[in-house]
Amino acid sequence: MFPRQLTFKLLKNSSQFNYFPTTQRLMGLFHESDDKGGYKDNRKKPSTTQFIREGFKELKSEIKLWTEEVKDRFDYDPLIVFRSGETDVVWDFPDEESLKQWVVTSDSDNNEGYSKCSLTLDQNKNALFSGVLDTRVPKDGRIKRAGYCNIKTVRHRKSFKREAFLDWTAYNMLVMKVRGDGRSYIINIHTRGYYDLMWNDVYSYVLYTRGGPYWQVTRLPFSKFFLSSKGRIQDRQFPLATDKVTNFSISLGDKVNGPFSLEVQYIGVEFDPDHREEFAYELYQADKYIVGV
Repeated sequence: MFPRQLTFKLLKNSSQFNYFPTTQRLMGLFHESDDKGGYKDNRKKPSTTQFIREGFKELKSEIKLWTEEVKDRFDYDPLIVFRSGETDVVWDFPDEESLKQWVVTSDSDNNEGYSKCSLTLDQNKNALFSGVLDTRVPKDGRIKRAGYCNIKTVRHRKSFKREAFLDWTAYNMLVMKVRGDGRSYIINIHTRGYYDLMWNDVYSYVLYTRGGPYWQVTRLPFSKFFLSSKGRIQDRQFPLATDKVTNFSISLGDKVNGPFSLEVQYIGVEFDPDHREEFAYELYQADKYIVGV
């Protein structure tokens, strides 16, 4: 992190900086200016007047939310809130309003493929993540791979739209009640860091579904999640920072063309006192002259 920022500073202060366009282009390798990685939001932005009007409409609800935060701060009792063996539900789907906490995307939304997906509420008040996965690649000479669908929660925020983190330090297990179609999905826990190098840090693990009419309750230890960034598994692995969780997502990209369907009743966290593992992946301290360390 620091060597990269130091290199950027040296390039910027160099007397040759203004004379070599290649050097200017290389600066993009040392600093990530866009946290979306180049994917832009094409929605039309509201005017300043509309922003102010909508802000005043939400003022009452934001003050109410702030009041609840203050009350929770004084009523906080970890001995009561966190009980071993009991699942605390983080996301469920009691009504259509709960679907607004999720963002649905696929490769076709970015003109990078032909997959389609949606997130709806079925008659039993369960979330239904469904669609069609298509691995055909657009013939534009730029796209090399295609075929993904994804649902992701919006960023957790406090009152007055302040960005916040989900604190799961008291838990060691992710719990999901799902009914799948036999396909394998990827469960992602996003932990955006303070520096651009960590903006796209994601901890992932595989969700294997059985298919058929039966529900399954899956418990995934946080110690099993592995670190990746922009779709690449990192050589150096670190345990999940459970106090810096920003988003949660479910992805499908198993390279199998055709329809898919995943029902989700709830997603929660749990503390299992019998699970003692801190990190499942062994780390080796290699010599400095070895490339990739």
